[in-house]
This record gives sequence, C-alpha cells and structure tokens, in this order.
Amino acid sequence: MIAVIDYGAGNIFSVKNALDYLGYENKLTNRKEDLERADSIILPGVGAFPWAMNMLSLSGLIGTIREQSQVKPFLGICLGMQLLFEESYEFGECGGLGLIPGYVDRINEPDLVIPHMGWNRLAYNHSCPLFKGLTDDEYVYFVHSYKAFCDDKNLYAYCEYGGRVPAIVSDGKYIFGAQFHPEKSGKTGLKLLDNFVRFTEEVR
Repeated sequence: MIAVIDYGAGNIFSVKNALDYLGYENKLTNRKEDLERADSIILPGVGAFPWAMNMLSLSGLIGTIREQSQVKPFLGICLGMQLLFEESYEFGECGGLGLIPGYVDRINEPDLVIPHMGWNRLAYNHSCPLFKGLTDDEYVYFVHSYKAFCDDKNLYAYCEYGGRVPAIVSDGKYIFGAQFHPEKSGKTGLKLLDNFVRFTEEVR
C-alpha cells in the first residue's frame, strides 16, 4: 500500500487519481500508523513552505516521516520535494525536513516569467530507478517560483530555465523528490510514478 500524506497542502486527489489509474493500492492519510504500515510514502504539496511545515508539525507526522523515509521509498512532489531540504527562504528562513542537504530559494531570473509554469524537458544527471523506460526527449509539467539548491550528487535530473532547475533529487537510497507534477505530466509522469512503485516492490 502507498500512503499519500494528507496534511491540507493540496493536489492529493490528483496524485491519488493517478495511482488509481495505474492500479496501485493507495490511501490518503494523516495517521502515523498508516505511514508505518505502508510499503512506500508520497508527500504532495502546493503552497508556501513555512505554511506547509507548520501543517506537518500540527499533524504530528514530522518524526514519523523522518524515520520512515530511511527504511522505505519516499517521494516528495512539488512543494513536497522542497520540504525534503534543510531550509527555505520563502517568506523568511524556515527549517525543513532535513532529509537531503541543501536549501530552497526564489528563482532569481529577472528576464524570465515567474512562476516557472508549463512543460519543460528533463535532462538526466545520474541514473535513477525512476527513469527506467524514459527517453532523452521527455517533457514534464512545472508550476513553481522557488527551486532547490543542492550538491550535484543529489541532483538526478534538471530542466533549463535561466540555468539548471532541479527536477528530480534523491539521497541515492530511498528518498526522491520531483519538483514537477508527475500526476499532471501525461505518460511521462505516469511512467515515473509507475517506476516509483516498481522500485518499492523491488526493495520491499
């Protein structure tokens, strides 16, 4: 079973619908026991970083997320990816989950439209279980004004938007983050989600 964390941060139903379409058992939940029993966990999110961290704190799930992400596949999506990092500078400095080294800050490109919104091409930086079956000409859907700043070893894929924008990050073990919305990225996004679940089955 895939646990999709429901902490009031949006886009959970589109993620669930994508998993339902792929035929995988999943559950929207804010219960610690469900995260502990799940085979893998997805952390969606849209909105502001400090607000989302406050909602996670109120849910009482931060400790459980940190523990479970070390022993089973964990995928953060959009804001959920940004929350994986140590801190963000959105509306001031705010601590994150600290699962991947790095920070989040505004895309500072005065000649570009912000937010970065629409389809952009993935460029791969390291091999990753999520990329199985994908080509070098895959496009995915982004909607964000802030981006991650991290070490090259944690940057698994990126897109170009006034420079490299991290698109897929990972700790190299169980933790993955997607800045774009797989559930809104057509066949490519569905393939990424399918690969995440297949990776879950491989390591279970």
